[in-house]
Amino acid sequence: MFKFESKKYMNDSYSFLNDIHIIEYLYNQYKINPNSLDPSWRYFFSGFNFGKENYEKINIQSNKFISSLNIKKEFFVLNLIHSYKEIGHYFGKINPIKKNIKPNDYSLDLKNFGLSNKDLDINFEAGNLIKLGKTSLRNIINYLNNTYCGSLGIEYLHITNPEKINWIEKWIYKKKNNFSSEEKKFFLKKLNEAVKFENFLHNKFVGKKRFSIEGNESILPMLEDMVKYSYNNYFTEEFIIGMSHRGRLNILTNFFGKDLSNIFNEFQDKEYEDKSFSGDVKYHLGYSSEKNIYDTNGNRGNIKIYLLPNPSHLESVNPIVIGMTRAKIDYLYKKNLDKIIPVIIHGDASISGQGIVYEALQLSKLKGYQTGGAIHIIINNQIGFTTNEFESRSTWYCTDIAKTFSIPILHVNAESIESVIRSIRFAIDFRMYYKEDVFIDLIGYRKYGHNEGDEPRFTQPILYKEISNRSNCYDLYKEKLIRNNIINNTFLKKIEEEYIQILNKKYKESKNIKWNYLNNFLLDDKYSIFNNDIFQKIDTKLSVDIIKYISKIAFTLPKEKNFFKKTKKIFQKRLEMIENNQVDWSMAEILAYGSLLYDGFCIRLSGEDVARGTFSQRHIVVKTEEEEELILLNKIENNSKPVKIEIYNSPLSEYGVLGFDYGYAMGNHNTLTLWEAQFGDFSNGAQIIIDQYISSGESKWKIQNGIVLLLPHGYEGQGPEHSSARIERYVQLCAKNNLFIVNCTSPDNFYHLLRRHMKLKFRKPLIVFTPKSLLRNKNCLSSIKDLSNGGFQEIIDDTINANKVKRIIFCSGKIYYELLNKRETIRNNNTALIRIEQIYPLNINNIKRILNKYKNNIDIIWVQEEPENMGLWSFILRKLRNIIKIKLISPNESSSPSVGSYNEFLKIHYKIIEKSFNFKN
Repeated sequence: MFKFESKKYMNDSYSFLNDIHIIEYLYNQYKINPNSLDPSWRYFFSGFNFGKENYEKINIQSNKFISSLNIKKEFFVLNLIHSYKEIGHYFGKINPIKKNIKPNDYSLDLKNFGLSNKDLDINFEAGNLIKLGKTSLRNIINYLNNTYCGSLGIEYLHITNPEKINWIEKWIYKKKNNFSSEEKKFFLKKLNEAVKFENFLHNKFVGKKRFSIEGNESILPMLEDMVKYSYNNYFTEEFIIGMSHRGRLNILTNFFGKDLSNIFNEFQDKEYEDKSFSGDVKYHLGYSSEKNIYDTNGNRGNIKIYLLPNPSHLESVNPIVIGMTRAKIDYLYKKNLDKIIPVIIHGDASISGQGIVYEALQLSKLKGYQTGGAIHIIINNQIGFTTNEFESRSTWYCTDIAKTFSIPILHVNAESIESVIRSIRFAIDFRMYYKEDVFIDLIGYRKYGHNEGDEPRFTQPILYKEISNRSNCYDLYKEKLIRNNIINNTFLKKIEEEYIQILNKKYKESKNIKWNYLNNFLLDDKYSIFNNDIFQKIDTKLSVDIIKYISKIAFTLPKEKNFFKKTKKIFQKRLEMIENNQVDWSMAEILAYGSLLYDGFCIRLSGEDVARGTFSQRHIVVKTEEEEELILLNKIENNSKPVKIEIYNSPLSEYGVLGFDYGYAMGNHNTLTLWEAQFGDFSNGAQIIIDQYISSGESKWKIQNGIVLLLPHGYEGQGPEHSSARIERYVQLCAKNNLFIVNCTSPDNFYHLLRRHMKLKFRKPLIVFTPKSLLRNKNCLSSIKDLSNGGFQEIIDDTINANKVKRIIFCSGKIYYELLNKRETIRNNNTALIRIEQIYPLNINNIKRILNKYKNNIDIIWVQEEPENMGLWSFILRKLRNIIKIKLISPNESSSPSVGSYNEFLKIHYKIIEKSFNFKN
């Protein structure tokens, strides 16, 4: 479809009009199908008495329009209207402290459109385009200025869907919200709370960091109205909110209702009563509560609201918000997208500077990750730490990334309270109608420096001279309401004194609080025990009959459908292995999922290429030759509850997708949530999620999370990439039983590990270093009996005669099979191979018990395929040096995980295996 671009013709309108073929083309398209045109053109042709009043007859023979002066001016006005829609926001009052800042090459001067002041009182049909009817140019310009150049500007012509543009314009052109006196009083009350809270902290806790909201206080009435408007119009029941530290304390108390005495107590630097948790600074903590909302009929309802904890990696919470939202959509709200809304509050510098914003937005319309759209609110204080906006980004607006995804963007002056409220109502309506994201750029300022002890005049003296002379938005709005006879001084005195009394009372109460406390944020009563007997044995048994029942479902392709011959061969082989009482790694994984479904747990697996498996090993999702997708495991039923496994190939993203799945696991403890890296070292790209959330979330925020990471690991000569999942990095993160870290060597142990993970009475992250070559190693097999009667083994002892053993080799992972093969080849019967399957928590007592079997004076060696400075050696030495004397065999230390030459790799690897059996003290 042809789309008119105003910028192209703005300074040369006559050239546009002289291109009569364009006009003729558009008019012919209109006659054939009006809906094929941009709404602006459609309205124009509809309201314009085409070919009679303003057009002369079409010269059929020459196939040209013969234009009169009036018709040319009609199109000049049309061009002007389009330009207001496209660039009007640059000319608005959207910035409270910087006036008339716009790109140099943009203009709305009449002379640039072939018009002048002499045309102001001429009536134009183009008024139909903006629902004014035929009217004067003066009226058209006044309307355009009020609509597009006020304190609320909108960008939407980058959207490629004409229907959405039409919907947006209908919303814009409808009568503006006339807020009641009571609503305006409520907005003022929230502004009073926001301002007085910040002033109180500023005076009581001088120089303390609080990252105040001052300059953007209007976000408080905005959030309040968002909840009420959504409840009254769409019956929304829940909001999941993520934000960084700017304004967080104010929102915690004045929106979420966190007790003021607890916040004041946190400023007094008291210790935590529960020493099991390290806690976090007050402006990183999460919170949850319920808000009482009254609908238009006076009936009370409750809305759940969550503020997720967030570290100083400001935008890292984005995928976690949408992941948790998706979990609740799937299993609490049964796919009803109206019941829950994710809200992400950004900073202007972070949204334009951090790549996770793009990764999270890229998930927004994908089947496995969509949530029906998030509301994005940017607390735009026009500065990042000390860096101004034109040092911190290459785009004009901090929100320009939204244009990549055809998302509407509203720019609103944070001091224009009613425009702020109108912006959030637009955002809710658009989100609910289209189930897509929407952005609000709340443009204000930052009253102080990056924190309250910082001096902003070092770097922005002109800006802060302007800011220091400004009245706050509470004072501005109360003056407006006084002028409009909505409030009086008695009302003001009442709301101000009441809130000050509350502040003083709660401050006094905080003095009597002895400890700091961590809220039990998101704790599920079912999983309330954190570290009670970390080595407890969990019954993961399942009868042979049930395992065979699951096998038949999982490995039997429907006969009536057509499958690729290699697919049929894979599944036929699996059935034959079951008949022969054998299970390989991928079969054990699938049977673990099937058994958990049978037990009533749901499963979600996502990551790059997980449906087939990176190594063509999994095939949980199978496709017919017609590309129909089947998940055979979903035929398994549970008598008491609906169960389902969902498998999603992710985009090529680690940071965003792992963050999403962490949020998903946070929102649903009854679902086994797994993220698989294509290769283990791909998790490097998600290190912020691993460091700031997965490894430390329990200690900092008292959060339980059962996310499972599957990280393919093993040295097979593929070079520096894809060999090592960097095990050494994960063990550095381990303390106080915060993680399970496992490197299994048998299918049955992996099977029992996954079952144990869901049957534990608490939730902790599980990091599994999974194999590559072992997926097809003929020695890496288990029996159905192993699956049925066994259980997870943290350490696997050797079965050779202990009395003959003179050397013990401890190892972990696939190198066990290479050592085993070497031992069998040389017929060595005096070297025991002991496998560390659960690396952390490491069961020291179990190791002692095993060592007690071996009575001889023996050598003890740790063998690893990773270089000396990598892998598990440093961890094992630290854990075992007080109970045994242990030596190392490994490649030499290296700055790279592996060599690039396959032949050199083989030499190094062969040398390790040889030395393991010829080691001399």
